[in-house]
Amino acid sequence: MLIGYARVSTQAQEPALQLDALNAAGCEKIFTEKASSAQRSRSELGAALEYMRPGDTLVVWKLDRLARSLRQLIDTVELLQARKMGLRSLTELMDTTTSGGKLIFHIFGALAEFERSVIRERTQAGLASARARGKLGGRPKAWSEQDITAAKALLRDPDISVEDAARRMGVAPSTLYRYIPGGRSAVMEAQEDNPQESNQKTLKVKLYLRIENNNKFVRGKKRSREWIEDFVLSAYDMEKPYKDSGEYILTIPYATDSELDDTIHEILREAASTADSRNCFIEAEVIAMDDSDRYW
Repeated sequence: MLIGYARVSTQAQEPALQLDALNAAGCEKIFTEKASSAQRSRSELGAALEYMRPGDTLVVWKLDRLARSLRQLIDTVELLQARKMGLRSLTELMDTTTSGGKLIFHIFGALAEFERSVIRERTQAGLASARARGKLGGRPKAWSEQDITAAKALLRDPDISVEDAARRMGVAPSTLYRYIPGGRSAVMEAQEDNPQESNQKTLKVKLYLRIENNNKFVRGKKRSREWIEDFVLSAYDMEKPYKDSGEYILTIPYATDSELDDTIHEILREAASTADSRNCFIEAEVIAMDDSDRYW
């Protein structure tokens, strides 16, 4: 069965030319949408792929109606091949169900692999050059050294609690713990001179974290997990009992139950925000490891 897909980039454009060509090619069902090729998620393309069955062929007027880049095109064709489906482009006369079309596709794949290798080599060379000049990569810190100095000064005042210091700095207590050298120990040392804050405690919790891509065309969950581990969870003495699982053990510092709730909610918010930046979403549950039956 031939399934057609037509796309125009703006609301002012009309797909009539594409629809005529797809109908002439014998497409039994056609999916049409108005969306820029820069959009990661295209609902009608997703609907077409869901509608198709093994043995069907997706037909487009031109390849640029389907993908914005060679990599995206190859990913789409690989997805179709994995489902035992074909792709036909009327303008480029490409049909992956024929031997000639398969040859063209493999040539495209070789060119894409060559492009990735060149980019990888240039990136590695650039990083090595930057390290030689004393520059470090990675995500920039939210706080400057001046911010950290100001926070330390607030914590040295016996009349200012951790929550008050964080509020004055415009952050959550978890962020304050993260950017002060020494983490919890620096905060606890500042609180030793304040009898009112002598009830500093810690709680071990289990975090069950699941990360998924927003749709089938996104592949960001592995990198999202790495960022969440490096920039969110590592500040809480993160332990990972099983290498390839989504289970973590964290040590959460707190003085009051309210502060404990705020810190855990901040961890979950930052994890969700980090995943969202790579077009992913999270499902998470936090359970206290003491006998209190608390969970978030």
